[in-house]
Amino acid sequence: MRITRLLVAVSSAAILLTTTAATASAAGFHHYVALGDSYTSGPFIPAQRLDPLGCGRSTANYPSVVAAALHVGAFTDVSCAGADTTDLTRPQRVPLNGTNAPQLDALRLDTDLVTLGIGGNDFGLFDRLVTTCPGLRPGDPTGNPCEAHFTTNGVDTVKTVIGTIRPRIDAALAAIRQRSPGARVLVVGYPRIAPESGYCPDVLPFADGDYAWLNQVERDLNQALEDAAANGDAEFVDAFGPSRGHDACARGGSAWINGKDQDVFAAAAYHPVKAGMAGVAAIVLKALH
Repeated sequence: MRITRLLVAVSSAAILLTTTAATASAAGFHHYVALGDSYTSGPFIPAQRLDPLGCGRSTANYPSVVAAALHVGAFTDVSCAGADTTDLTRPQRVPLNGTNAPQLDALRLDTDLVTLGIGGNDFGLFDRLVTTCPGLRPGDPTGNPCEAHFTTNGVDTVKTVIGTIRPRIDAALAAIRQRSPGARVLVVGYPRIAPESGYCPDVLPFADGDYAWLNQVERDLNQALEDAAANGDAEFVDAFGPSRGHDACARGGSAWINGKDQDVFAAAAYHPVKAGMAGVAAIVLKALH
């Protein structure tokens, strides 16, 4: 999710430890490269790396947890907040006058594990949702004003955008395979933001009817990622299904996603918290078993 306004323990630990033990057979990776956007980098999750600071890259994000669990020989995390697929091949300017090098430059011929989590920023997809939908709720709190806003002449323009993202993922996977032909490549999907049922407007201020639409948008995006993975000799890792019950509305510390209130000591608004990163890491480790 794009966060260009980025300022210029975990309940899943037991699951992760169990999964780590079970994935012993997956150990032995020589060079692991993590590519992706803020749902990979983990803005504001302590501790933040400085290379560059504007990428919001956490030492507790899911790639870091996976790398530690697998005891990889070398680990390179070039994920960056605000990245879209074009930033895989070109330098990305980030807040605080920083630059993230083209992410694909981190790949080597001997890279044998790659995770890719990207697509939500392409064409401003997620950013348009979180900046537009909350403002429409007051006028129609029980309706679906955001879905209506993005529907033109009966056509859901958000779905149209997702259709144009798929070829970009195809191209990204082809480029990864060209640079690291022997790598095991995992495309990691996006976890659930909205609950399967119920509402929490104090945390996720979308109109009630837009919750189901938001879920469908995520399903469609994840399906595009899954289809691209199948077409690009890669594996898709579903984070949406396993994150049921861990959405932004989840109570009792079980949420994997932060709500509307940014916390510079924990997580960016509408982004994964530390528990979410541990949860996704456990899913990735299970896929590698």
